[in-house]
Parts: sequence; C-alpha cells; structure tokens
Amino acid sequence: MRPRSMTGFGRGEASEGGRTWVAEVRTVNHRFLDQRVVLPRLFAALEEPVKKKVASMLDRGRVDITFSLHGISPAEPHLVVNDSVARQYHRCLQQLVEDYRIDAEISLRDMLTLRDVVSLEEQHPDMDAEWALISAALEAALHDCDTMREQEGQALARDLLGRLARFESIVRQIDNRIPELLRQRQQELRLRVAKLLEGLDLDPLRLAQEAAIMADKSDVTEEITRLGSHMAQFRAYLVSDEPVGRRLDFLLQEFLREVNTLSSKIANAGIAHLAVEMKNEIEKLREQVQNIE
Repeated sequence: MRPRSMTGFGRGEASEGGRTWVAEVRTVNHRFLDQRVVLPRLFAALEEPVKKKVASMLDRGRVDITFSLHGISPAEPHLVVNDSVARQYHRCLQQLVEDYRIDAEISLRDMLTLRDVVSLEEQHPDMDAEWALISAALEAALHDCDTMREQEGQALARDLLGRLARFESIVRQIDNRIPELLRQRQQELRLRVAKLLEGLDLDPLRLAQEAAIMADKSDVTEEITRLGSHMAQFRAYLVSDEPVGRRLDFLLQEFLREVNTLSSKIANAGIAHLAVEMKNEIEKLREQVQNIE
C-alpha cells in the first residue's frame, strides 16, 4: 500500500431476482471522516450499517454514498380489492335502485368511486436479503474508488518527492555556505570592534572568546541536522502501509519551525532569499499533503 488521495469515485452493482442495487461513492479531502448516505426511504434503517462498512475501509475524507434500486422493487405497493366492502356497497346500491325505482344500472365505474373498495397496500422488504445486495454493491464501489485513490496517491507521492528534492537542494546550498558565512561574520566582528576600540589596548584572547560566542549564536548545524531527519521521515511515510496525511502535515509544521529558526540566526540577504524559497516549497508541499489520507 502507498499513500492514497482523498479524491476518488467508485461505482458498484449487485443483482438478484430481477432487481439491481447500484452504489456510487464520491470522496474529497476532509480533516476527518464525514459521511453522507442517500438511500431509498424504505431502506433508511440501513444507513448505519453502510456507514460502518465505509469506516472500515476509509480513514478520513468527505464521503458521499448514493444508492439506487432498478428493476422489480421488493417493496412495490400492491392494489388490493376489499371484497367484503365491495359486496356491501353493491347490495346497498341495488336496494336503492329497487326501493326508489331508479331506472339505472350499477356499473364498475360507480363501484370504483366508492371509498375503500380498492386500497393500496405497502409491502415490507426483507432487510436481510436487501442488505446482502446493498453491501455487495457498496463493497464493489469502495474497491473501485480505492483503486482511483491509490492511482491519484501515487501521482501525489511523485510530486511530493520532486518538491522535497528541491527543498533538500536549498538546504544543501545553505549548509555549504555556512563555513564561509561564519568566517565573514567573525571578520566583520573584528573590524567593528577594532573601529570602536581604536587606540585602546584589547586582549586578543577576549576578542577571540567574543567572536566564538557570536559564531555559536549563528551556528545552524542543529537546524540543518533536524531538517535532514525530517526529510528522511517524510520519505519513509510516503512508502508506509498506513494513512499518513496527518503525520506528513505535522512534519511540514516542523520543517517551517526549523526554517524560521535558521533564517533568524543568520542575518544574511542571500540566506534570507533561500529561506523564502524554502517556505514557498513547504507551502506547496502542504497543499498537496492536504489531499492525502
């Protein structure tokens, strides 16, 4: 398994006895698992089992699951003739004709206008049998969606690795320039102190100590080392068998923390420019990571 995108679509079907259930699953990015299930009204009780099945396969994302039933419905209403009521109506109408000597015949149309002669009787579906079909259609749709999410995830991983390589190259540039920057900083310090104390007797050892302290404050070795560790972790997560989106997002926050510390330690225009480039790459990485489960 590799990182999966949170964007995907899947469709699945399951058929039996002249009816077909169709499930469609659409997913987009979201911080948590947020589900919306649309089922025919008679099968609303199956919403919770559907959500549990989805939760067993997806870690996070906004998920829309829509079901539709085609063919013969297991709960199609039936029209029923109430024979007892119809006979009573018929006897009453005949008695009216005879008692009042009405010159008329009783027709079917007359009977159908009478209340409760024909009624609509709703059927109750076998939920266990329907769940078997709904579950099969849903599982097929989820697997279809998962395939798409994996393909999209592979593309995201390639893009992330490319951006991480660009970020790493900037870190190397800074690391390579650190020794020269420290020498420049020490030289600037000596010149500044010499100018301020011109004509005064200055202890060379004391000057060397102060220069060492200044150099130590400008040392970004720890930040460079931590960034290297974070980048190694980032690459390891991209081949993990678990959902890693949140972990990658947290790592990128640590990236930014180290870059901010590094740029504040080295007051140099060239390094400041490189730090801006690094932050720009981090932002691009974060945009892509938001789509990873």
